[in-house]
Amino acid sequence: MAFRTPILNRTRAAGSASRRRRAHTLALGLVLCDLAMLSPAPAQAQAGAPAADAGVAATTSTTSTTSTSGASTGSGKIASVSVTGERQTNRIDRQVYDVKQDVSSTNGTAADALNNVPSVSVDPDGTVSLRGSSNVQILVDGKPSAMLQGDNRGPALQAMPSEDIDSIEVINNPGAEFGNEGGGGPILNLVMKRTRRPGGFGVVNANVGTAGRYNSAVNGSYNSGRWGMQGGVNVRHDGRNSTGETERDRIDPVSGAVQHSSQTSSSTGLNDSAGLRGQLSYNLGQDDTLEASVGFMKRTNDQAGVEHYQLFDEDGAPTSDYFRNTRRSGDNSNGMGGLRWDHKGEKIGELFRMDLRVSKSDTDNDTRYANQYIVAPSNAEAADSSQYAASSNRIVDYTGDYERPLDSGAILKLGYKLADNKSEFDNRYYDFDALGGAAIVNGRRTNAFEVDEKNVALYGSYQWKVNERWGALVGLRTEYTDLDLDQATTGVKAGNNYVNWIPSAYATYQLDEKTRLRFAWSHRLRRAMPNQLNPFVVYVDELNESSGNPMLKPVQTDSFEVGYETKAWGLDTNLRGYFRNDRDTIRSRQTLVGENTLLTTLENGGSSRSGGMEFTLSGKLSPKLSINTSGNLAFTEQEQIDLNGAETTRTASSLSVRGRVNYQLTPQDALQVMINAQGKTLAGTGYRQPISTLNLSWRRNITPTLSLVLNVTDVFSSQKMETVTDSATLKERAIRRFDGRIAYIGLSWRFGGVQQGRRQGPPDGEGWHGGPPPGGPAGPGGGFGGGPGGGGGPGM
Repeated sequence: MAFRTPILNRTRAAGSASRRRRAHTLALGLVLCDLAMLSPAPAQAQAGAPAADAGVAATTSTTSTTSTSGASTGSGKIASVSVTGERQTNRIDRQVYDVKQDVSSTNGTAADALNNVPSVSVDPDGTVSLRGSSNVQILVDGKPSAMLQGDNRGPALQAMPSEDIDSIEVINNPGAEFGNEGGGGPILNLVMKRTRRPGGFGVVNANVGTAGRYNSAVNGSYNSGRWGMQGGVNVRHDGRNSTGETERDRIDPVSGAVQHSSQTSSSTGLNDSAGLRGQLSYNLGQDDTLEASVGFMKRTNDQAGVEHYQLFDEDGAPTSDYFRNTRRSGDNSNGMGGLRWDHKGEKIGELFRMDLRVSKSDTDNDTRYANQYIVAPSNAEAADSSQYAASSNRIVDYTGDYERPLDSGAILKLGYKLADNKSEFDNRYYDFDALGGAAIVNGRRTNAFEVDEKNVALYGSYQWKVNERWGALVGLRTEYTDLDLDQATTGVKAGNNYVNWIPSAYATYQLDEKTRLRFAWSHRLRRAMPNQLNPFVVYVDELNESSGNPMLKPVQTDSFEVGYETKAWGLDTNLRGYFRNDRDTIRSRQTLVGENTLLTTLENGGSSRSGGMEFTLSGKLSPKLSINTSGNLAFTEQEQIDLNGAETTRTASSLSVRGRVNYQLTPQDALQVMINAQGKTLAGTGYRQPISTLNLSWRRNITPTLSLVLNVTDVFSSQKMETVTDSATLKERAIRRFDGRIAYIGLSWRFGGVQQGRRQGPPDGEGWHGGPPPGGPAGPGGGFGGGPGGGGGPGM
């Protein structure tokens, strides 16, 4: 313990009474930390999260107790000292899910980790939805990242290793501290792993999978004295091949004539990705910490496919019949850098934090098309064509957050934000002359567009204990937004600016020692994403094109939630009723261009409503058997526009159920079974049919530091995406099937962890789930693509 002596000496030298009180608290914490290091407990307080909101944000927690030898008693016997730690799973404004417990964490992706969270679903193409809605904002350590914006988000989640993630926060009703960039809807916050325990520690994972898939990652940390560092590198060769079938009937509203078309497709190609991250921290003194972080990830977008298109007249005779071969090459690169300063104030719990983060994502795809006509359509273009699509997104995010406990026991939070989000799109489409092979620009599908969105925000929140049973949190945020649009193709520039006031309120009521009620309301904005503002036509495939609308206004959203939490039969039981109302929704309008090509555009109008009941049930049924189940009974109503321009109201009711069972077969073997059944959901102008999958994972501890992991996803090859549109003018059924059963097997080796002159392996209870050993109090830190930021700390 010699390395702690200077800290204690400096603490004793502090002059003020408040510093002396903090010294006593620190000394007690260091003693408990020493005891914990002798025999670490498997549960650890949330890294980077603030202390539990005593009396206000009562939490559901997992508790672990560790006994170790203590001081000698008067009888000469060694006394036993118990150290108890709690890990928050609920806070007054969010639910927190520990994903390190998943057996598959050593070879899975961020998409896999999200798929294990109640009411969260990630489609095979990477589309994320929460409670049936895809309007979800994804943050990393409470901050936005360019790699998780727009169309790039899905592939990025499928490349990010889940090994880097500590927990996932679900924030259905975001409070004043959270901004409205990146969509402004409900938030999924990825809290990345970090450690500040003294000494060095590392993890090496290596996995091989079916069809030549593989992934590997090395993560480590080293902390000594004032300095601390951590980082990692990872590589992955993965992806999913797919096939598709589309049957479309377009109905003439006047004559009733039906025009039938069909499309079949297949796509192949596994992609490579590689990433690295690093973080360096330095304690200036007892009260100040500086931190710098960097991250980089790159992946390929190579793919090959073939599509078969057919169009028939009223008598069933083909009017067009041709094959289109597609070959795509390209890549995506993501980089980030961050600087952070944390300063502790005079009062215990007082904290000021400044955080500067810059992230950038660049994507380019070069696609070559070759048509083989059996029956050429009347509007057939050149047999060969190519498309070059490039996009770039840069986010500069500078925030300051101040938290101060008041003498009354309340907590005051204040903060500011300055942000600049700039996106650029460059689409070029060429038709090749059949005679000379010269490239001819297709003006309709060639365009360039830029969006620059600047935000300035201030927020404040006040949290207090009303009485012995009631606690409350209220907040208000104001945002100034300045939007600049540059339609580079036409030379037209436009701008807009506005101010919004965004309130929120939460309350808890303690019924008894085990039971509490939660209430939440928030008003939010959902701004259009940059690609939704692009007014130009973007080629999707031979049956579909899309274009955005630069005049889109933010969607106004009010969300309400009532929760009931208790512990029944030893299991944590949560029941939540929710309702969400959207005004000025961004809805799609489809028009026919060409013989059978649909152009989908966007506009504001109408409203949508959704609500439902959600439940979770988790805990141990026996010393060897634990469960984590959840379900969501949802109702959705949306106003849409059909092919004739008539407004229609669509509704859908669905039941989604998810269950995860963990069974400790032997002291060395753990088995996990995961079932996910997703109900019917509205999608675009149609709805998506229910889907269900089953995953299996097994982990065996070969030694205290070496484990073997087997993970099988979609055991019954049932994964598919089936979308149905059924209106008076358009009937369509589209099915995409993906590579079914995929298996990975690999090794996970942990090393280091030198404590008090001896080497230590993984702590009891952690040998199979892949989480890092707990140590002393965790400090701020960053993760892959995220940079610094505390999970659950102020995040604008």
